[in-house]
Amino acid sequence: MAGFPDPAGAAELPQALSLKPQALASRNGRTTGILDGTLKLLIALALLGELGIVFCNVLSRWFTGSSFVWTLEAAELALATIAFVGGAFAYRRGEHAYISTLVETLPPQGRRVCYALVEFLVLAVAVTTGLSAIPLLVAQWHEVTPILQIRAGWFVLPLVASMIVLTVTALERLLAQHRPTVLMVGASFSALILFLLLTHDLWQPWSAGQGATTLALVFFFVPVLIGLPVGFGLLLGALVYISASGRVPMVALAHMTSSGVGNFVLLALPFFIFAGIIMNQGGISLRLVRLVQTCVGHFRGGLFQVMVVSMYIVSGLSGSKAADVAAVGSVMRDMLRREGYSLEESTAVLASAAVMGETVPPSLAMLVLGSVTTLSMGALFIAGLIPAVVVGICLMILIYFQCRRSRVRHLPRASLRQVAQAALGGFLPLLMPVILLGGILFGVATPTEVSSFAVIYGLVLAGLLYRQLSFKTFVQSVIDCASVSGMVLFILGGATSFAWILTIAQLPHRLVGLLTGAHQSQWLFMLASILLLIVAGSVLEGLPALLILAPLLMPIASQVGVNQLHYGIVLIIAMGVGTFMPPIGVGFYITCAVCETTIEKAGCAMIPYLIVLCLGLLVVALVPWFTLYLPVTLQLGG
Repeated sequence: MAGFPDPAGAAELPQALSLKPQALASRNGRTTGILDGTLKLLIALALLGELGIVFCNVLSRWFTGSSFVWTLEAAELALATIAFVGGAFAYRRGEHAYISTLVETLPPQGRRVCYALVEFLVLAVAVTTGLSAIPLLVAQWHEVTPILQIRAGWFVLPLVASMIVLTVTALERLLAQHRPTVLMVGASFSALILFLLLTHDLWQPWSAGQGATTLALVFFFVPVLIGLPVGFGLLLGALVYISASGRVPMVALAHMTSSGVGNFVLLALPFFIFAGIIMNQGGISLRLVRLVQTCVGHFRGGLFQVMVVSMYIVSGLSGSKAADVAAVGSVMRDMLRREGYSLEESTAVLASAAVMGETVPPSLAMLVLGSVTTLSMGALFIAGLIPAVVVGICLMILIYFQCRRSRVRHLPRASLRQVAQAALGGFLPLLMPVILLGGILFGVATPTEVSSFAVIYGLVLAGLLYRQLSFKTFVQSVIDCASVSGMVLFILGGATSFAWILTIAQLPHRLVGLLTGAHQSQWLFMLASILLLIVAGSVLEGLPALLILAPLLMPIASQVGVNQLHYGIVLIIAMGVGTFMPPIGVGFYITCAVCETTIEKAGCAMIPYLIVLCLGLLVVALVPWFTLYLPVTLQLGG
């Protein structure tokens, strides 16, 4: 699900339909290789440049007491490059999140039609967004930034460049697909666009009101359900609304998309993803899992209990759920298979533990929530610790009874010598979350600055101390990080535009109307919010659901007397449940891939764990003390 569909089992489809980079490269030769090489170089330099800028700024403040005033502008330019150029490169690599469940049920010809239609939609979005960005680029090219005195158009240029790359990529993929199908879909798509243009005066009065909102929602959900990546679906919905309503100029699409990735808080996102990749590649995760194994491996449920505790610790280091699942799952998969554990239930435990880890700082969901609300990032980080423990304990109790029934053997109790050896190996990795939280709590550095330190610390451990990170691996890790970060930030940019048009359409007021009945009770409102976030998190790939709905729901929460910090943590957990909920949750697909299991069998094993996750979420929602105790005690708000 986190990539373009590979039509396995459809032998008559061209091999190029897998749309893997090597397939495109072999098809298009040197030109594709040069383009991919250029993109890799740009995003790698942007990531390393951003890391160096932020980290050097921290050192300067520590040792000289002053900061570099130009840091913010330089870092924002690097972030824009990662977001849009990296997002385009991620699409070339097939790494954008999409929903494949419906398409995979179709016969081969139906899948061919969907694949071609998706590329035509990407082409339309890329061309339209690129054209809308040109007036913005021209307007800002005549302005200069206040500190670096560079042209402001440089901050829009990555968006224009990415749309050019996406246009080229969509055309490459269309040329690689089944030619008769592409011609048929292209002719139908062009005829539809022409028909809408010719009949504009007939349908425009209807769309000027409620109709534009309806069209935006339809043109978002339907294409996403047939395989259009979520980020492009969000841009398409915004594009349709602007075109149909006629209330705002098209340049607003480019402006909102570009500004959506300009929040300073989001600078931490690539760093935490980078830290997670380094942990996995450099042996840090393995040392942490060994330490946890010696401590709780003898409990009933053995390695399942180890998985839950390990996920809690690793979540506090990487911030990325995909990185967490890969780090813990890849380390424990063979161990679980060797000890006779069911890989289907292992997948369910790993996915459930990843949901628990959504509120363990650092967390991309927290970074996103903090970027679109007024909540303090430090308060969010601290507030999530106890709720994660509550959900984790619920999972460990379920594992205890599940394994008691299945009689899965647990590991022998580790000797004191084994515990000491594991503790010695895991001591330095365990210092990372202590330093991260300590730096934020005591005001030594912002979450963004602390995230840069996490990367440097991980590089020192993995490369210099453990010597498990070669230069080649490091370069590949940089490219992988920039690509994944670009995909996430691209989605956030699209979600900002989509959330903006929903606000213009006064959807928050309508949402209030829908929740009028829930206004009579805080708990009814909380339950309705949880249900909404679970469903939206499952359909919208998690983070976009949070980005779209949180700004709409937060003001309503205040009106009904729900503490916003507590409400934010509940929304994050509910989003996590949706993200890892079979059959369409993106996180669940990733977990199945890591554990090498089928979605059907793992989905059945997931049912009792989903029930317990929901019960744990309700406990957190109904008892605000779990969320607010630490922030209030540490005087961080709440």
